[in-house]
Parts: sequence; C-alpha cells; structure tokens
Amino acid sequence: MSTQSTSGDSPQPGRKTQHSRLLRWFDRRTGLNKLLHEALDEPIPGGARYAYIFGSGLLFIFISQVITGIFLALYYVPSADHAHVTVAYITKVVAAGSFLRSLHVYGASAMVIIVLLHLSQTFLYGSYKGRRELLWVSGTILFTLVMGMAFTGYLLPWDQKSYFATAVGTSVASEAPFVGGFLERLLRGGTQIGTLTVSRFYALHVFYIPALIFLLVAIHIYLFRKAGAAGPVSESPVKPKQQTESFYPRQLVMDLGFALLLIVALGFAAYFVPAALGPLANPADTHFLPRPEWYYRSLFEWLKIWHGQAEFLRIVVIPAIIVFLFIGLPFIDRRLERRPRRRPVAVGTFSVIFLALITLGAYSYYQDSHNKDVAMQLAQQHRMEVQFMNEPFKPQMAGGAPTQAAEASAPPSPIEAEGGKMFQSHGCYACHGEGAVGTSFAPRLIGIGQTFSEEQLDNLFKHPLPKMDAGGMPHFQFSPEDVKALRAYLDGLK
Repeated sequence: MSTQSTSGDSPQPGRKTQHSRLLRWFDRRTGLNKLLHEALDEPIPGGARYAYIFGSGLLFIFISQVITGIFLALYYVPSADHAHVTVAYITKVVAAGSFLRSLHVYGASAMVIIVLLHLSQTFLYGSYKGRRELLWVSGTILFTLVMGMAFTGYLLPWDQKSYFATAVGTSVASEAPFVGGFLERLLRGGTQIGTLTVSRFYALHVFYIPALIFLLVAIHIYLFRKAGAAGPVSESPVKPKQQTESFYPRQLVMDLGFALLLIVALGFAAYFVPAALGPLANPADTHFLPRPEWYYRSLFEWLKIWHGQAEFLRIVVIPAIIVFLFIGLPFIDRRLERRPRRRPVAVGTFSVIFLALITLGAYSYYQDSHNKDVAMQLAQQHRMEVQFMNEPFKPQMAGGAPTQAAEASAPPSPIEAEGGKMFQSHGCYACHGEGAVGTSFAPRLIGIGQTFSEEQLDNLFKHPLPKMDAGGMPHFQFSPEDVKALRAYLDGLK
C-alpha cells in the first residue's frame, strides 16, 4: 500500500528528463531562452516606475486594435454601396459584433490618449536627451501614424457623421499651397467622396499604415535598447550612475497591471455604452453639422477661427513652426539637464501648446452647447443615431430603384465639367459643402442661376456683399466664360 502511494504522489524522473530534453531541443532551434533574457533583463536605472508603463500600454492597445480589426474585416465590404449595411450587420446581427466594434472604436481613442501620455512623459523626463535623437523622431512619426489610423478609420462606417467629417477633413488638405489639390484628389480618388474614397481609406487603415506602424515599432524598440533606458529625471542621460534593476519582474508586473486595467476599462465602455452608428450617409443633406471626434476637435476649431487672408498663416506658417519644434526638439535642446524646473523655456513652450490645444477643443464644445440653433441640430442628429440603433437590421435588397449615386453618375456636359473643376480648385466646397449643398458656414448654391443673372453673379464674385465678406468670402476675378461654366455646374446639380 505504501509503495503504491509513494509512486503515485512523486513525479516520475523519466517524465522530467523528457520534458527537459524537449525544452532544450526547442531552445537550440529557436534561441528562445536568449531572446527572453534579452527582453526581460533590460537594465532600468533607478528601478521600475509606473511612469514607464505607457510604452508597453501603447503596444498592447495596438495589438488589440489589430486583432479586433481582423475580425471586423471578415464582414466589412469597402464600397459606398455596402459599407454602411455591413457595419450595421456587424452591430445588430453578428454575435458580440457590437461589443467587438465598440472595443475597436474605444481602442482608437485609448491609443491616442496613451500616445499623448507617452510623448508627454518622455518630454517632461527629458528622455530624448543623450544620443536619443532618432528615438524621439521615430516616436513622433509613430504619433503621426496613430493619428492617421484614427482619421482613415473614421470614414469606414459610411454614416452621416463619418461622411461629412471626412468631407471637411479632406478639404483641409486642399488648402496646402502648391500640392493641396493633388493631395485632396489622392485621398478621395477624385473630386467627390465615394467608393474610391472608401477603398483608399480602407487600404490605408488596414494595410499601409499598420505595416508602417509595425516597422516603426521595431525601429523604435531597437533604438530604445541601443540607447538604453534614460531613468529618472535626476539621472545622467549619457552615463547613468544609479543602481539598475531588471525589467523582470517588477516593471513587467506594472506593465501587465496597466494592460489589465485597459482591458477592464475598454470592456466596461464597450458593454455599457456601445459605439453608435448613424443613418446611411446622405450627401444631399443640407442641414447636417459635421463634427470630428474629440482628438480632432482642436484642429477643427483652429480652422474655424481664421478667415480670408489669414488662411496661409493658419494652414502653413503656424503648423510648420509647431511641427519643426516638435520633431527637431532633441536637436534644438542639446543640454543634458533633464529636470523640468531647470528647463523653463522648453517646458513652458510645451505647456502653452498643450493647453492651447485643450482650450481650443473645450471652446469648440462650449460653442456648440451655447449656440441654440447648433445645439438643436446636434441634438436632432443624436436622436437620429439613437433611432437608427434601435431599429432592427434591414438587409440591402438587390435591384430596386436606382440610388442617388447612380443617378448622379451620368456624365456632365463639358461646360458643367469645367465649372465643377473650378468649384473644386478654388476651394468653394470648403464652405458651401460637397455638391454646393450648403453648410452652417455658407448657403446652398444649387440653382443659383435661376436667382441671379450672369452679370449679377460676376458682380457678386468681384464685390461680395458685407455678410459674404464677414464670412471670409474671397474676391475672385472670373472671366465671363468662367462665370458661365460655374453657373452651368451649379444649375446641373440636384
């Protein structure tokens, strides 16, 4: 009896030997042990800190976005005819589809927040100093790619909000000097937003930008390991003197705890406040007020407060200065001093820019809530979203009446086509909307030829009314042929 009990409780030596042999065999062919030691034995001057968790958190969120994006891509069709109905199918029919999509939507916001926290921590700790210039540059490029991911993914649901916000966003690119029109056509796949736009945004969002992020993450990690962790602000960025501590186990536990916190927070948000989907995009809606997501609100308000001759200043000069200071920071600030209180110029400039962005975003929300007409329209748009979300899924029927896009696909006459090119090249759509349907900034122009003669239109272009000047209407010098082409284009719109 005792012999059987002893043999049953103790491990068999043969099994341990076989297990050890299997691990050694696997390690000799993969080098796993060396890789783990290289990753987990990273020395951290001054020891583990919660301030260092944002880099790992950012990597975790990116991987989460890739995984949820792969599952969403199984159902999504990138075309203007099918994008909205496939997203509605994911949200309303697919098991846990709404939860999965909400994880992806909220993950985008979490990624922006964490990358901002990571950049802020790196700046305030002076971790870009001491042969870490390329590390900072690669981080700024990653920040740009993250914002690009957020922008390209916004159009894909093809609802009212995403369509009109993307129309405004792509029109901003057209205001860049020399290459503006080319950039806008490149993004849209033409002069109008349609299937080619969805296809291009989908390719950028799913293939090109993630591939660049993977590449930049690998470069960023390599440069980080090459330069080494900078450590606390009191440490020298070139020759650390404080006692080091390995990444494993304390820093790894902190990073995993932060990842767990992100999982719980995103899960709660996705379950209790599912991401909304509005009605199908209707380009002819003249009342819809486009509003971007919170992370682009500051830019949205920035573009609103400049008019007329100041456009070059708002689009080129000031953003160029900020980008130059942002990317060139480690080349400008060459001192090895890292303590924030002893870097008043750098920290002050960073604080002013950061607070200005927060103020612009908050002011944009404040304006919307205190403008009665705007608040009522935004509330109506929200009710339409809620109503659509509560409706049962309606599959897209084959055949039927031709859609508005099909009706609009008839080729225009040469003079209408010339007028359409002028409408785009002179940036008229930035205020009057795509197809001249009107926006909150400027009125509807469709059928304006029935109200004004060609002579009256020519006079309006050369001598705008006071309210047109107040709205930033430029003074154009069109020839009679140009006025005729513009009038033909506007009269031909429906």
